[in-house]
Amino acid sequence: MKKIINIIVIFCFFGCVKEEAVPVVVDFNFDVFNNDFSIPVQVVFFNRTEGAEDYEWKFEGGSPSRSINRNPGLIRYEEKGTYKIELIGTNQDGSRDSKIVEIKIDNPVFIDFDFNNLVDNFSPAIYTFDNQSSGASTYLWTFEGGTPLNSSERDPGEVTFVDPGNHNVTLVIDNGRETLDLQKTITVAPFLTSDFEYQPAFEDDDYQIPVRVQFDNNSISATTFEWSFTGASSIFSEAESPEIVFTEPGVQTITLKTSNGKDTKTVVKNIKVFANTNLRVFEDVKLGINTAHTSNVLGSFYSISNRSVYTSNEINNETGKNVDLVFFGLNESFTRNKFVSPNGLSETTFTSLQNPKHTIFINSQELCNCAASLSAQQFDMMQDDTLLKNLMIEETPGGLQSFDSTMTPRIILFETQEGKKGAIKIKEFVQEGQNSYLLVDIKVQKESI
Repeated sequence: MKKIINIIVIFCFFGCVKEEAVPVVVDFNFDVFNNDFSIPVQVVFFNRTEGAEDYEWKFEGGSPSRSINRNPGLIRYEEKGTYKIELIGTNQDGSRDSKIVEIKIDNPVFIDFDFNNLVDNFSPAIYTFDNQSSGASTYLWTFEGGTPLNSSERDPGEVTFVDPGNHNVTLVIDNGRETLDLQKTITVAPFLTSDFEYQPAFEDDDYQIPVRVQFDNNSISATTFEWSFTGASSIFSEAESPEIVFTEPGVQTITLKTSNGKDTKTVVKNIKVFANTNLRVFEDVKLGINTAHTSNVLGSFYSISNRSVYTSNEINNETGKNVDLVFFGLNESFTRNKFVSPNGLSETTFTSLQNPKHTIFINSQELCNCAASLSAQQFDMMQDDTLLKNLMIEETPGGLQSFDSTMTPRIILFETQEGKKGAIKIKEFVQEGQNSYLLVDIKVQKESI
């Protein structure tokens, strides 16, 4: 009986104990992909809730905007803003808990800028800057060598660069969580300088009037040019590199004034030109004997206009028509020598020319029996063409006779097809075997009179 009573007491005790509900404790965290809060933003949530059986996620501004999964997967945000994220957890015991956090989504952070000079890039160069960046809240500009040196404005206004050369411009932007920087280079042109060189025309390199001169402008950072000349056919020019003809002898002055709108520089130089002697002088010309010519060692053909000696392989239709003088030396002993007309090569071993000129020669004044006469002393003293223009140069059988090396110096007279009169002074018969040659000076009129 006593045992039955104990069982009844125990049953009554446990029957009176109330069952307690399991509490819900909501917690979660999240990771932003690449820690990039600039749209588009991708977020993964990690549910740390305890005691819950059912879940409800609310993603303000997100896609998707709701989920009932314990772990909702990837949520995307496409617009800037501050959004609430709420998680509600419940269970069958009626327990409920929630947690709300906020996430701030930023606009994309993009950095770029452009620059423009207000006038030009000559010193002092003034630039403005067009900030094309977006998504930033702060800006820091650095202007290497500029005034000002830096700025924290979105658009820094005008910046002046004085020193020529490259200047780095750096922009750093920040949105509170992300920092970007960009550097570009501004180039300031060199300081203005004024300078020039000049070169006479090929045919005027003796600087005798009229002298045609080409000016080469070496100025730096110039945009306008003002030239002035004394003693010239044109006394003023605004061309960058003009060609000028000087017509008066003496020391002439050339002035170049340059500008770039911000600075002006002037340079003055002199050029000395001489009276026209109408005499062209060529010294120490080497004319080879026929073997030297045909072996292309020393040429026998000479062009007055080109001032060139031509060997056999240099003669063609173009060069051949410019040949004025041909020397024919039979051998290295110089036993038989003569100058022949370019159109009279049939009496030599040379090949005939195409469209040759005709030149009159007096090889042997002593056999000429003519009025023309010029001594070596007269040749040396000749400063202009006075003696030449008074010569009556005619071909005679005696004057065309060949000569040997017994008389040095020897003077050969000639008249070109254009009527220019001249003289050749043989200074030396140089014996070097098959490469033997004459060493001569030539004086000839520039223009026929």
